[in-house]
Amino acid sequence: MAVMEQKLRTLYLMEILLERTDEEHTLNATELCRILLQEYGISSERRTIYSEIETLERFGLDIVKTVGRKQGYYVASRQFELPELKLMVDAVQSSKFITEKKSNELIEKLEKLCSRAEAKALSNQVVVFNRPKTENETIYYNVDQIHTAIFQNRQVTFQYAEWTMQKELRLKRDGAFYEISPWALTWDDENYYLVAYDEKADMIKHYRVDKMLHIAVLEKERVGRERFQDFNLAAFAKKTFGMYGGTDQEVVLLCRKDLAGVVLDRFGHDIFMVPADEDHFRAHVLVSVSRQFFGWVTGVGNGMQILQPEKVRDDYCRYLRDIMEAYEKGRDGKAGTIYQASCLVHSDHDGD
Repeated sequence: MAVMEQKLRTLYLMEILLERTDEEHTLNATELCRILLQEYGISSERRTIYSEIETLERFGLDIVKTVGRKQGYYVASRQFELPELKLMVDAVQSSKFITEKKSNELIEKLEKLCSRAEAKALSNQVVVFNRPKTENETIYYNVDQIHTAIFQNRQVTFQYAEWTMQKELRLKRDGAFYEISPWALTWDDENYYLVAYDEKADMIKHYRVDKMLHIAVLEKERVGRERFQDFNLAAFAKKTFGMYGGTDQEVVLLCRKDLAGVVLDRFGHDIFMVPADEDHFRAHVLVSVSRQFFGWVTGVGNGMQILQPEKVRDDYCRYLRDIMEAYEKGRDGKAGTIYQASCLVHSDHDGD
């Protein structure tokens, strides 16, 4: 047998074992000889298979030989275990910012990291109904451009868009190009965001990556490094609700004791919590005060109240009153007034 064919046999055998075997599915030497001949045109003897398997084991492949009624070989461990792959498939399949087409492509690639039998279980493992998916394929190129800019310490330029009632992306600022310094990418509320420094506004802003169009890397070096020296992305995401900006303030919440888990899940375990009475506790949290924060408090229900600062409490009460008034005025089919508290004027979405 030619040297090249001998090398190919080793590689094909490794491919067969990785794709077709696991703890529940084994192949013996005779079966491996048959597959090599029928599918790859390479003839082998059983003793040759034994030698090849020994070579693959020395290479590092974790091959186990079973004994008993069903003797054979299987790959016991791979780079990713099946539960790890299930987590990744779940994340891909349930992510709004990944298109359906790209989700299917990524899942197919993940399936190649386990056996064929496990791949079938993997593809049927997660079913997400009524999950909206973006139709914007440019997000992958945007992410690549942003990573390149961050790695090369360069600014980026792009046009920014918003959705219209006609379900179309419309350019903001009459199509003007933004120029910012990218510093981090983060995933929040199932959307991908760029966290960047806007030199003209002298502030940190964030932008939905799927709404960024015609992005390009500039020759200009990034600025704003001093603003990010002590920047904590996890803390930023924790205090920012739905990536809507607002005024950072320490807020005291009065909560029922059964809401401790809700508060800890949202703000983390390093917040200050003290008993208020037998049934309640006070939580001191840093939040970016916005309509989205008020919406979160409302969603928790009457088990939570904003105690301090007084202005935030008053703005929240006005937020609730305006909602009720809008519904009352809307009984005749006319639109009610939209809430615009003075403290929230600067809480526009997407860094604008």
